[in-house]
Amino acid sequence: MYYPDELVEEVRSRSDIVDVIGSYVKLQKKGSTYFGLCPFHNEKTPSFSVTPAKQMYYCFGCGAGGNVITFLMEYENYTFREALETLAERAGVELPKGEENAEARRQADLRARILEVNREAGRYFYYQLKGPGGKRAFEYLAGRGLSEETIKRFGLGYSNMYSDDLYRYLKKKGYPDELLKESGLVKIEERGAHDRFWNRVMFPIMDVNGKIIGFGGRVMGEGEPKYLNSPETRVFDKSRNLYGLNYARTARKPYLLLCEGYMDVISMHQAGFTNAVASLGTAFTPGHGNLLHRYTEQVVLTYDSDNAGVKAALRAIPILKEAGISAKVLSLKPYKDPDEFIKALGAEAFEERIRGAKNSFLFETDVLYSQYDMNDPEQKTGFHNALANRLLQFTERLERENYMEAAARQYQIDYDSLKSLVNAMGGRAGTLRPPVKERRSLEEKKGKPDGVKQSQRLLLTWLIEDERVYQTVKEILSPEDFTEELYRRTAKMVYEGLETGNLSPAGILNHFINDEDEYKEVAALFNTSLSELTKEEREKAFSETVKRVKRHSLEEKLRNVTDISLLQKLMKEQRALNELHISLN
Repeated sequence: MYYPDELVEEVRSRSDIVDVIGSYVKLQKKGSTYFGLCPFHNEKTPSFSVTPAKQMYYCFGCGAGGNVITFLMEYENYTFREALETLAERAGVELPKGEENAEARRQADLRARILEVNREAGRYFYYQLKGPGGKRAFEYLAGRGLSEETIKRFGLGYSNMYSDDLYRYLKKKGYPDELLKESGLVKIEERGAHDRFWNRVMFPIMDVNGKIIGFGGRVMGEGEPKYLNSPETRVFDKSRNLYGLNYARTARKPYLLLCEGYMDVISMHQAGFTNAVASLGTAFTPGHGNLLHRYTEQVVLTYDSDNAGVKAALRAIPILKEAGISAKVLSLKPYKDPDEFIKALGAEAFEERIRGAKNSFLFETDVLYSQYDMNDPEQKTGFHNALANRLLQFTERLERENYMEAAARQYQIDYDSLKSLVNAMGGRAGTLRPPVKERRSLEEKKGKPDGVKQSQRLLLTWLIEDERVYQTVKEILSPEDFTEELYRRTAKMVYEGLETGNLSPAGILNHFINDEDEYKEVAALFNTSLSELTKEEREKAFSETVKRVKRHSLEEKLRNVTDISLLQKLMKEQRALNELHISLN
């Protein structure tokens, strides 16, 4: 549903950012700013700031920043609409519903009703586990070493022996057949209705906000399949959800542990590893990778140590890389899975294994190494060629050389020989980097910040921080002089706000909420500190910055001018700029 900008701004302006973030993060006031430990990355020294005057937050450690709406979107993994509606309810702002079409309303209502049914089913399964009929299931969970506190935390339950028990219970609660069918909990057929789950230990599957979106069930005794999941529904997509993520996302660890099943996650959480998650009875997908990337940049794979687990790890590694996540692989040998390992050796030994987890590339090459007989010269050569080919995936020279050194040590290969082989293979395949001269030019261009862009960025920060700047700058520069398109759009809104006396950095940020890169850049722009400069340094930097921005703007116009009178005017402005004295005072 579309909400007009004026209404979005009303909700934002009536939601005090200190109050909202303070309900999630412990904040301490220092001067005019509040500080706390960043909820988006693991840190021991507070670098997360909340500025009431700007109604914005910013972390100087990880760069997360934004306004009260984007905080809820990032922390709670809400959509823009969900965050806005949550804040509106909190602030007492009534959002219109008439603009939403009938079909959209029907779908939203259906989703809400399915979540309601799931919540009721979760309560029912938990009740059954605690009753006489759930004794066997409870003994199974207790036998796996789960405490009552853990069972309650994860809402574990039991679906009893009767194949229509849940159906009859939900019907008594007034839920219609069509809704129960849509929930995936019940199958409605000509012969009657029956439950999808019966005689199973039940695992509620929750989204990141703790809402039950589906269930997994493990059969008691003999029966197939051993594990059964809810089907895809309006609220459940197993390729885009991860079991345990609702708890793991707040674990304050620099990495997440990715394992195979429900019991692995639960036992690891009970042992103190509350950053463990698992895919839901399906292979790890790009959707899972993208979801993980919202919460971490590093994953430790803790899959089973058998062949199936090794294959699963090999499939997951490239998906994680594609999602921008660094992967390591934990060795569980001689034990099969994390649960078995922790029971045998304890949490400290497991923590030690995590610290020693293998780099994903070396894990892949270890698997490759095991496929060759190194006593056979032909196969040994084959491994060296395969290894060299793998090393060509690293296009950055320094990174490739670092991995060559590691591989040479790992497999006792002469480094120079391996390097020659890699270079020879890369030359034949045309996969190595450009010639040295060209590469150096590209690297220098990539590594060196654009001076004009930096000046435009700095000037915008100045305009927001110091109201004196605008009175000086507006006579020299217009928003059109900001040649960077993003900064030009931002400058227009900053100028307008300063001219009307109603500058709102948090409000301006709303305009960039649909583009993550632009949003982060503008958020950083509004939170850069200039306080470390002395008075003299500020004066000099200010004058040079304004002149550089104006000079570049004039040069851009001169390149495209065709009118002689305009050309003369621009050249006159250039000469005048050189003589201009610019001061904050």
